[in-house]
This record gives sequence, C-alpha cells and structure tokens, in this order.
Amino acid sequence: MRPVDRGAPGGDGRTRQNRTLVLWCPDWPVRAAVAAGLAEGGHPVALIDKGMVFASSAEARREGVRRGLRVREAQARCAALTVLRYDRGLDQREFEPLLAAIEQAIPGVQPMRPGLCALRARGPARFYGGEDAAARELLRVAAEHGSPDACAGIADGPFAAEQAARAASRPRRSGGRVLIVEPGRSADFLAPLPVDALGFDAQLTTLLHRLGLDTIGTLAALDPLELEDRFGQAGVRAHALATGTERTVVVPRDPQAVLERSIAFEPGLERADEVTFAFRQTADDFVASLVRAKLVATAITIVARSESGAESERTWLHPRWFTASDVVDRVRWQLEGAGAGSGLDSAVVEVTVKPEAVDAAGHHEDGLFGGGPDERVHHALSRVQSMLGHEAVGTPAVGGGRMLADRAVLVPWGDRASDAVAHDRAKPWPGSLPPPLPATVYAPPARCAVVAASGAAVDVDDAGELTADPVGFSPAPGRPPVAVSGWAGPWPVEERWWDTDAARSVHRLQLVDSDGGAWLVLLEHGEWMLEARYD
Repeated sequence: MRPVDRGAPGGDGRTRQNRTLVLWCPDWPVRAAVAAGLAEGGHPVALIDKGMVFASSAEARREGVRRGLRVREAQARCAALTVLRYDRGLDQREFEPLLAAIEQAIPGVQPMRPGLCALRARGPARFYGGEDAAARELLRVAAEHGSPDACAGIADGPFAAEQAARAASRPRRSGGRVLIVEPGRSADFLAPLPVDALGFDAQLTTLLHRLGLDTIGTLAALDPLELEDRFGQAGVRAHALATGTERTVVVPRDPQAVLERSIAFEPGLERADEVTFAFRQTADDFVASLVRAKLVATAITIVARSESGAESERTWLHPRWFTASDVVDRVRWQLEGAGAGSGLDSAVVEVTVKPEAVDAAGHHEDGLFGGGPDERVHHALSRVQSMLGHEAVGTPAVGGGRMLADRAVLVPWGDRASDAVAHDRAKPWPGSLPPPLPATVYAPPARCAVVAASGAAVDVDDAGELTADPVGFSPAPGRPPVAVSGWAGPWPVEERWWDTDAARSVHRLQLVDSDGGAWLVLLEHGEWMLEARYD
C-alpha cells in the first residue's frame, strides 16, 4: 500500500457543519450501580457480563482489575472486589435524567450509549459565546446530576470528538476537562492513537497490527482505494475516521414526553383500598398521556413511599397492555403484598407509576372483526385475577429440577418468568431426565405396578439392578397388567444424600407396553409410582 498526501490542514464549510460536542461520563455503569444502591461508592466494584469484567471502578483498576478479565482472575487481583451483574436497563434508566437535563440546557442531544452523548457544536457555541463556553455549560449540567468528573471534547465528527473527550480526562493535562480540536486538525490529533480506538472487531484489529498499522496515523496515510480493496467497507470507514472526514452527523433524539404520574397524600393513607380509590384519577391521567403519545404500556413500575421513608418498588408486566383499571389493580396488589390488607405498616404518602416498556398503539389495535377468542380469554382471566388477586391466575413455565413435577412453575398471568426461573432451569441438574421429555406429567405421581413373570413385583437390588425382567405393567392398582414389550433402566436419582431428614433415593424406569404406550415410572420406598407418559 502506498501513502497519500492528506492535504493541508484547514476548515471548509462541511467541516464547520460537522463540528461535534461530545460529553463522556467515565465509569458510568459503575456510577449507575452505586446510584441505584447496588454498590457502595469509594469501594472496588466490577460489573460482570458473560462471565467477564465489563466495567470497573477506579479503586478496582488501582488493584489491577481491567475490562475483559474473567471473574476469578479479577477477584484474585482484588480480594475486596464487589462483583455485580451488569444491567443494561439500569444503565439506561440512570442516564435518562441527565439526558433530560442536557436537553433543557442545550437542545438536540443524541445518546450514543449510557454515559456518552453527542450534540452539534455550532448552535451551542453561538448561544453561549464559543465552543469552550458551551462545553463548560455541558459539564456544569453533568456535575449537577451526579457526574462531577465528566469530560467534554469538540472536534470534526463524533468519533474525533469522543476521543477528544477521553483525552480530556488524562491527568496532568492543562485546560481542565475540556479538549477542543481545531477545525481541520482532527487527523493530526488522531494520528498517534492506537488503531484499537477505532472500535473494530478483534479479528480486524489484530490483522491491522500484523500489517504494521499500529496507529491511526499510519492507517490515514494509506490510499483509501487500496484499503477498500483489502478490507471492503470496513477499510473505507476506517480511513474516513482516521482522516477526520467521517460523514456521520449528530441526529438529535426527539424529546421524550413525561409519561410518569405521581400523587401525594397529606396526611398519609393507612388502608390499601383508600390509596387505590384516591389513585384512580392518576391512573386515568397516566393512560391518557400514553394515548396522546400514541403509545401503550406493556410494563410499568409502581413506587409507593411511606411516611417512614421506606419504598416499595415493583415492575409489573401485562400480556397485552395496561388500561387504567389494570394500573389500579397493580397498585392494590402491591400494597397488599407489602403488608396491608386491613391496614398498612406505615401510612402511604406518595404513589408513582411510570412506563417501563412501551409500544406503538397501532401494533395493538383490534382487527376488523374484533379480537376474537384470544381477546375474550384475556378479559376473562384478567377479570378473575382482579377479583382474586395477582397470584390467583397462573401460566405454566419450565423451571429446574431433577423430577419432572419439580420443573413445573406457575407464573402469575401477565408476568414473564423471572430470571431466577431461567437461571434455575439452566443449572446442570445431574440425574435429571434428558430430552425428549414426556408430555403428560402426573403430580403427584400415581401408584402403578411393575411385575415379573412370576407375578411378583419387580424390585431394585443393592447394586442398582432389577431383580427380574419386567413382563407386565399396570398403570393403576387393580387393573390387569399389560404386557411389556420393551424397557430401559433403571437410573438412580439421589437427592440431598448428606441430609438424613431431606434425603431422597429413587430409581427411574422407562417402559413400552404391548399397546404402544410409553411410560416413565419410578421406584421409591419399595413402591412403583407413575411419573409421566410419553404421548
């Protein structure tokens, strides 16, 4: 590849139009976890995603904890490390108030990811009297909303501006936490940075290093046509970023309507029915605000605050979308679950409802001839649930366990299976039945009979072997046995063998009778039980 002349520095009209202001909040994922009360500030913290460190606090980095380390290695480097699961939803929710505050001071913000956002620099610079003044106004807003160490960068294009913001955080740098790259000088500023800063996948980055292209400057000196021939569109984008000529522009987000609603009670209300009655108008207003925005809420978060300062917060899901009566029902169920019934432990002084997940209303319109049977089923189940309580109507989900009956979990109607259910299902469960699983499970298991040619019941000896070949099977006591045409097993299942009181030892056996029926039976305490049937 041959080098080319980048041309003399200087700004043109397009460059001035693409001047970008970027705000970067260092360690934002950790800051969000601390703000949510999941970790304590000033202590070493690591957020884990897919078994590896996703982000770490400054205290953890001083102990050698770095992004990309495995959990055990990070804990070996820092014994006092607090390990938390990375929550992308929490990250975004904590960043939203800062975005809203920026929109009040400088309209036209584009969130790039939690902790990083971009604005067009030209308008704010004119309003505040210069790029530096606009950047410092942005830092002031960030400091007021919990990010006193935020940094700002201004350059030609979002990529160069982001790198400028990161460079502004380096210690012993004059100019404070603002770095401004002069128009037309972005390529010179980017030149000494490693190609890793371009953010391409590890395979392409490794290849660039093997070709001797270790810095962005060496990449910018190459012919863009040759880069395109060698790397395709990735090479074209890499050259545009390296030379500061990227065509990416800031696309401001539409300001979000304030959809959450609150009601305060003075004095506080002691009874759950009093709170829900007073909340009805607020629920109507909440749903009406969604309708005006042409949205429906499929998940909501309800926060109830008591006089003592304690808060009850829960996220509720819905199989379709929330109506005002649905919101009122969830408030009542949450208060009753918090210890109400005839009276609360502490008087409620405020209730807030906010949408957690919304969808376009057009996606949930009824068809030309109505909703049909599904709509009637939904209304019937929701009505029963509103009368009997949130836990009264459940839908089945598959959990974890060795025995088939243990794997059946009932989830309240409208809720998704929790992460705990999915995590429980993903465990190894040694001794559990491999797929394909039987379709009909008997809970509790029903008594049955497995007999030998002599007519005596088949048993399992101390070696775990059948005492005789099974030749007859009766799915219910008293019924004449059916001939067994095939069988497999037995397989032992030992649970909690170390606990005398809770220990359980069973043997499983698969049978096929002469009528073609396939059965799963188990022997426990000398009795054969029918666990399931393969339909």
